[in-house]
Amino acid sequence: VQLQASGGGLVQAGGSLRLSCTASGRTFSSYYIGWFRQAPGKEREFVATMSWNSGRTYYADSVKGRFTISRDNAQNRVDLQMNSLKPEDTAVYYCAAEPQRFGSRLYQYVREYEYWGQGTLVTVSS
Repeated sequence: VQLQASGGGLVQAGGSLRLSCTASGRTFSSYYIGWFRQAPGKEREFVATMSWNSGRTYYADSVKGRFTISRDNAQNRVDLQMNSLKPEDTAVYYCAAEPQRFGSRLYQYVREYEYWGQGTLVTVSS
């Protein structure tokens, strides 16, 4: 599975951006798709994840209520709508995918994902 993340850019604090993750080579069916971010000098951290099949979602506390992960079945795409952006949201954002296992919880750790996109930079100015 090859992933492509897009939609990053420069935005003022309080603004919004919408990131997208598309897959080539197969559909997202039966996958968990996650968004992670990595700020300069920091470790990659979990942002949000969803099950493509069930639509279940899970968010990091730091983005809950501001970010929304969603799917577009027709486009085979997962979006991350980011509202009320803060300077501390500045990071390179990565999408990741992993085949889901029956009965498992949503994956929220870097080590749980095998497939990664190239990242897209989000810069939030104060």
